Amino acid sequence: MKVLGIDTSNTPLGLALADGNVVKGEWITNVKKDHSLRAMPAIESLFRQCGMAPKDLDLIVVAKGPGSYTGVRIGVTIAKTLAWSLGIPIAGVSSLEVLAANGRCFSGLIVPLFDARRGHIYTGLYHSDGSVLRQLEPDQLVVADEWARRLGERGEDVLFIGADVPLYHELFQRVLGGRAHMAPPSLALPRPSELVMLGKEKERRNAHTFVPDYLRLAEAEVKWLAKQKGERNDGDRCTISANDHS
Repeated sequence: MKVLGIDTSNTPLGLALADGNVVKGEWITNVKKDHSLRAMPAIESLFRQCGMAPKDLDLIVVAKGPGSYTGVRIGVTIAKTLAWSLGIPIAGVSSLEVLAANGRCFSGLIVPLFDARRGHIYTGLYHSDGSVLRQLEPDQLVVADEWARRLGERGEDVLFIGADVPLYHELFQRVLGGRAHMAPPSLALPRPSELVMLGKEKERRNAHTFVPDYLRLAEAEVKWLAKQKGERNDGDRCTISANDHS
C-alpha cells in the first residue's frame, strides 16, 4: 500500500510517502509561511525524489486538526481534492495524536499540546505501552490552568510534547513539580511518518464526506452566530413590546 501523509494543521508543514511499512521520504519545515503556496510544490518534489507518482497512491492520510483553522482547512482541502481526482479514500488522524506518538517510549502520561491563545490550549491525554498509543481522554480545547490542575490530581508523571510547551512550562512545573517532564526540541514537531503509519489503521473515508475536527468555530463564525443571536433577541423584544401596547 502506497500512502501520502499531509499535515498543515499548525506552523510545521509535514509530508511523508510510504510504501507498506517503509517510509520512502519525509519532509518537515517549521517556518511561518503560507502552506497554501508551499504544500503542493513540496508534494510534487517529494514524489519526484521518491520515484513515485500520484497515480501510484492507494490512500491519503491527513492531519484533521485541531490547530490553525486555515492550516487545517488547507491540508484537508488538498487531501480531498487529490483523493477525489485519484478515486482513492482518505483517512484522518488527530493532529494531537500524531504529536503524542513522539512520546511512545515514555512510561507515564503523554500530553501533546498546541497553543490556542488567551490561556487556552488544544490538548489530549495518551499512554503507550512502548508501541501502541492509546487515548485516555478525548482531544479538547481547555484552559491551561484547569488542565494542569486535572493532570496534577492524577498523581502520575506527565510528558508534555509540542513546540508551544515552553509557553506553559512554568505553569506545569508549578502544579506538577517533578512529575512534569518536557520533551526535547527534537521531539517537539509532529512527524508525518507517524501520521502515515497511524493513518493506515484508521477508518477509510470518502473524499466527499470527510470533515476536519477544528474543536472550535472560527472567529468569523463565532461573530456571525453572536450577530444572529442578537438579531433574534431584538426581534423577541420588539414582539413583546408590540404585545404590551396592544
